[in-house]
Amino acid sequence: MKLGELIENIDVIKLAADPELEVTDLTSDSRKVTPGAAFIAVRGFDTDGHRFIPSALEKGAAVIIGEEGPEGVPAVLVSDSRLAMVVAAGNWHGNPSRRLHMIGVTGTNGKTTTTNLIKTILEEALGAKVGLIGTNRVMIGAEEYPSERTTPDCLELQSTLRRMAEAGCGYAVMEVSSHALCLDRVHGIDFDQGIFTNLTEDHLDFHKTMENYAAAKSRLFGMCRTAVINSDDPWADSMLGAAAGKIFTYSAENGSADLTARDIQLHPDSVSFRALCGGEEAELTLGIPGRFSVYNALSAAASAVCAGVSLRAIPAAMKKCAGVKGRAEVVPTGTEYTVLIDYAHTPDALENILKTVKGFARGRTVVLFGCGGDRDSAKRPIMGRIAMELADYVIVTSDNPRTERPEAIVEDILVGVRDSGSATPYDVIVDRRAAIRHALEIARPGDVVILAGKGHETYQEIDRVKHHFDEREIVAEALASLE
Repeated sequence: MKLGELIENIDVIKLAADPELEVTDLTSDSRKVTPGAAFIAVRGFDTDGHRFIPSALEKGAAVIIGEEGPEGVPAVLVSDSRLAMVVAAGNWHGNPSRRLHMIGVTGTNGKTTTTNLIKTILEEALGAKVGLIGTNRVMIGAEEYPSERTTPDCLELQSTLRRMAEAGCGYAVMEVSSHALCLDRVHGIDFDQGIFTNLTEDHLDFHKTMENYAAAKSRLFGMCRTAVINSDDPWADSMLGAAAGKIFTYSAENGSADLTARDIQLHPDSVSFRALCGGEEAELTLGIPGRFSVYNALSAAASAVCAGVSLRAIPAAMKKCAGVKGRAEVVPTGTEYTVLIDYAHTPDALENILKTVKGFARGRTVVLFGCGGDRDSAKRPIMGRIAMELADYVIVTSDNPRTERPEAIVEDILVGVRDSGSATPYDVIVDRRAAIRHALEIARPGDVVILAGKGHETYQEIDRVKHHFDEREIVAEALASLE
């Protein structure tokens, strides 16, 4: 690609390179520079990419794109190299979002389940080939690839969208994190729909306030043609106020929304309700328990309706929807008690899964949880209090401590445990593997043991190193040793 094509629509301050220069690759990682590549120097949180310009030149970079650069080498000086990288990534891959019906889902909880539901409904109801980008995985049709983060960096994201378009996908459904919106990773993506699930406390280590967090999420609705909003959420007005296109609302409480749920039935293994939209009516059933599943089903149905699916076609499609790994996932144990793995790592998500289980458990609700290190510490005592108020037995342990001391994180949680004033019995076992074994040792027939926080993750991150840690395997090993 010619340099002039690569930097199209970028705010260039000074062009000190031939726009006809042929560029062979594009990267912001100096370690990945190959001869003829364009190296984009980005200022990050931990390091400044401009420091690695000499290394990139030594490896054969043909041009440097950055906010500063050495004299005498081909360079493009820009006002914002992070934003320049996002635009250049789109240009490099031919702006593939323009060839796809793009659906972005944002919110604190429910993004992964909602994106998976939308994918299944579009495939079943329209016979479409659908791509998916999310916390759990990336899918191109039926092909599955691992995922490292909720929303990939812009180079990986544009590459993935291009592969989807070239593979014949007509739709791409993706989770859009608040970090991705703040850091402009999705800048320039041509979203047909933006979907808002809910907003509860999370990521305040990054956003500092709930108002900032909401403002970050709301950015999606200024860059999509149709905003699909959960009007029951207290932060709905923030999202509605940012919408630049059409608005479509859904609700389980407000009959004036565009799509509403009536006659809601909560079952031990599913939810069902009557959905009404524009004079149409359908009975929807989703095989995932909990009132939160009503909202996930509504958001997916709303998206499908906005994509042209008849409401009457959704029930049959939704029945094909399976649960998502790490979301109220039942672990086979062959015991008289049940073990669930759930990704609940926020106060709201922990409250949701506990209330759901309490609704069907024949015995006690036993919850094991911790909190991640280097993340919003304010939610730790809140989660401790919620666990004590809703569970019958609590085990406080470690999650992903990252660079923090696990014991310090646990102590933050215990502030809420003690302040709750609850007489609920609890144990503190910092070693998560030992804590899981203990939970199985104390489980009685009819109990439901919830392993909360890790969900789909198969690792534990300690001091920046990811160690293999699959709770399904750990449960199996513990049960085998207890026989």
